[in-house]
Amino acid sequence: MLVVVGILIFFFGLLFSIAWHELGHLAAAKLFGIKVTQYMVGFGRTIWSRKKGDTEYGIKMIPFGGYIRMIGMFPPKKDEKYGRTASSAPWRAMVEDARQMSAEEITPEDAHRQFYQRSPWKRIIVMVAGPVMNLILAVGIFAAILMGHGVLTPTTTVSEVSECVLPANAPATDRCPPDAPPSPAAAAGFRPGDRILEFNGKPYTTWEDLQLAIRSSTGPVPVVVERAGQRVTLNPDLMQNQMPKIGSTSEYETVGFLGLTPTQVLVKQDIGGVVSTIGGFVSLTAEKVIELPQRVPDLVSAIFGGERHADSPVGIVGASRLGGEVLASDQFGVDARIMLMFNLLAGVNLSLFVFNMLPLLPLDGGHIAGALWESVRRGFNKLFRRPDPGPFDTARLMPLAYAISLIFIAYSLLVLVADVVNPVKLF
Repeated sequence: MLVVVGILIFFFGLLFSIAWHELGHLAAAKLFGIKVTQYMVGFGRTIWSRKKGDTEYGIKMIPFGGYIRMIGMFPPKKDEKYGRTASSAPWRAMVEDARQMSAEEITPEDAHRQFYQRSPWKRIIVMVAGPVMNLILAVGIFAAILMGHGVLTPTTTVSEVSECVLPANAPATDRCPPDAPPSPAAAAGFRPGDRILEFNGKPYTTWEDLQLAIRSSTGPVPVVVERAGQRVTLNPDLMQNQMPKIGSTSEYETVGFLGLTPTQVLVKQDIGGVVSTIGGFVSLTAEKVIELPQRVPDLVSAIFGGERHADSPVGIVGASRLGGEVLASDQFGVDARIMLMFNLLAGVNLSLFVFNMLPLLPLDGGHIAGALWESVRRGFNKLFRRPDPGPFDTARLMPLAYAISLIFIAYSLLVLVADVVNPVKLF
């Protein structure tokens, strides 16, 4: 039951994120006097709508996105106010169809309220407003969690000692196989509760620094721990082992292995810590978005029974399922589960921000790139006293936009199938 409740809560959180994104576009467009005819959450058949002023607000049947519809998204040809000219070339027909769809709702009294007529900086604000709304929501959620609840931070105090050494991809188990060698930490006599003071003669106060020192070491290393108020020197013989790379769950490297799990405590962050943490999240999200094409083979493999990694791309279905899994998990307290759900939702909004800023049509970043190019071109012509070239005609890029849209749709369907037949599991 909790799984279903978690799925529903997270699903509606995603719908709110989509509506919040489109609200940014809507508010900016209306601020600059652009006529917006539709504000819709979802695609397909309309299941509810209400018109207020110039805009129809509604919800559609397929809840996998949203949009606003502005008049005059593409400029007309130089020899016409708006309209189309027939052409037998398929790519030219795409351009003219896009131009016609952009112009079909324009009436003479609205001729001055078209999107393309606004200066480039205003159009950039309109298009960037949607992704920025997702960024604001993500930052707000992350900041509230980091400053109000805190973040689990590993310490130099030992929580668990691995009894033996297992292969990197071995399934989790409470018992060591008979032929598994003891871990260096177990052989050296480490105990839960030991606080590591020195490693190889150097003092350490953070787990991050200590972990790097352990991974770069091998052979006998003196370690000083505090145990029951006393300083105790242990001499583990570190070995090489395959371990996940820091920050990854699917990539491995050969590093020094001791066999300790650190104790984690909740630490509330100050403003500086929040800025640093969120900056790291943005950088990591950008890397994951850039890596999306490389994940296609893994997704195809997962559909046919291969391993589905924890950092694999997920869609709305997969993300909602993760929300349900988090809420139903008994590995954490209720407050920790709620915080984890909000972390997931913030991560989705951060992904929406980064993804939509890619300079590709039909994404927001594609329109932003077009407006920037128009501004550069006009500035160049003004500098050399040449005639104003007019607005950049993004309609001419529609064949490419359609091709990119098909790729996005195919990728989304691939992720959807993988989410259904082999979903990502956190626990």
